[in-house]
Amino acid sequence: MFGEDQIAQQLSAARDTLAQGPGTASGQTEPILAEGAGGRIKVTLGTNGRFERIKMSLSALKDGPEALLDQLAYTLNTALDERSERTAVPGPAADMADVNERAARMQDASIRQFKDMDASIRDLMRRVHG
Repeated sequence: MFGEDQIAQQLSAARDTLAQGPGTASGQTEPILAEGAGGRIKVTLGTNGRFERIKMSLSALKDGPEALLDQLAYTLNTALDERSERTAVPGPAADMADVNERAARMQDASIRQFKDMDASIRDLMRRVHG
């Protein structure tokens, strides 16, 4: 019969597999400051990864709208790239197909165990009630 110890072992193995996979991005303890246009545009991302502030010098504004937009996009993307590098989770990603397969086997085994328990209880009730 499929016992509690086996279920506990399978759950522990599934937890171990998931623990090896990517988790929540962390590691950003300070705001990220990115610069573009030779330091004339500065973008700050907060520790939560959200946009916090843009600072521009007057000379950046004089470059014209197209150049300003290009440099602004470049600077924002630089900040986001830096955040991705800082918060990357090291190690391999969990094999989700394997995790799903383990969960399916556990579910099938649990269903079989509940069916066996149900049959045993029904048999016992028949004996008790004659």
